[in-house]
Amino acid sequence: MDNRQEVREFLVSRRAKISPDRAGLPAGGNRRVPGLRRSEVAMLADVSVEYYAKLERGNLAGVSPAVLDAVARALQLDDAERAHLLALARAADGTSAILRRRPKVKQWSPRGSLQQVLDAVTEGPAFVRNGRMDLLAANRLARAFYSEVYASSQQPPNIARFQFLDPASRRFYPDWEFFADVCVEILHTEAGRNPHDKGLHDLVGELSTRSDEFRRRWSAHNVRHHGTGSKTFHHPVVGTLTLAYEGLELAAEPGLTLTIYTAEPGSPSEEALRLLASWAATQEASTVDRAERNHSSVRDDVVQDASSSRRSAEGEPGSAV
Repeated sequence: MDNRQEVREFLVSRRAKISPDRAGLPAGGNRRVPGLRRSEVAMLADVSVEYYAKLERGNLAGVSPAVLDAVARALQLDDAERAHLLALARAADGTSAILRRRPKVKQWSPRGSLQQVLDAVTEGPAFVRNGRMDLLAANRLARAFYSEVYASSQQPPNIARFQFLDPASRRFYPDWEFFADVCVEILHTEAGRNPHDKGLHDLVGELSTRSDEFRRRWSAHNVRHHGTGSKTFHHPVVGTLTLAYEGLELAAEPGLTLTIYTAEPGSPSEEALRLLASWAATQEASTVDRAERNHSSVRDDVVQDASSSRRSAEGEPGSAV
C-alpha cells in the first residue's frame, strides 16, 4: 500500500466528516468543501496551518505522539481511527515492519494445541482468521457454518471474496450492507497495521477491480475494531441464526484472531446450531465413507492387476507352453 496516499486520503476523509457545529466553531460563510477547513483543524490541534498541511499531504514521518494525539482529538477520531492513524505513522517511520514482523512461510498451519482448542469448542463455530479475512483454521461447526465459503476453489477460503464476489453472500448475510461495511473496515485496519502485505495488496486490487460495492467502500477509508457483538445469518441448511461473537487476538500468533460464535441458551438459534452440528457430522461421515470406498476400490484394482500380471507371467492353466 502507498502509505502517503493512505495518510492523505484518511485525514481528508475524517476532516470532511466534522462539521463546524460539531467542533464548536462558527459556520462562517460559504464553504467549498464539506467539513472543517485545514486551518480550523490546525487551530484545534494547536499546530501551524503549514505543518498540518504537510501532514495532510501524507508526511507523517517523525511526527511526535503528542501531535498525533492532538490531531486525533481535533478530528474527533474514535479508538479504531486513532489506532489506525498511529499505525500509519509507524509505517511512515519504517517501524511497522519491526513491530509486526512475522515468520515467512509458504502456508500457515495451526499448532496442534491450537487446533485442539478449536476442536474443544463443540457448541458454536470457532475459527482463526488473519487480517486479510482468510479462514486459516476452524472446528467442525465453523467449517459447516462457512460451508459456502469453504466451497470456493481459491485457497485459503476468504470471507472478503465471498462477501463481494459470491452471490450466495446476499442470502447468507441478511443485512448484507452492514456486513460489507464491516468487512472493508477490517481490511482497511489491516492495511494500516501491515501496509507491506503483498497478499492484502493483491486482494484489495482484485476486489476493487471486480466489485463496485467494494471499491466505493474502500474509498471511504473507514476502519473498525471487530471484537464483540451480535450478528444474524441465514445458513442454507438450518436457516436463520442470531449469534453473539467474541474475537480474541492470539498473543503467540501476531496478526491472527480467534473468533467464537455462540447462541443464547434455549433460543431457536441454539437449536439451529445443534442441527448444524448433526449435519456437519453426517457430512464428515459421508466424506470418510467415500474415501474408504475409493481406497478399497483402488486396492482391489491393484490386487486384480497384480494377479493378472502374475498369471500372464506363469501362463494360464491348460495353455500351450
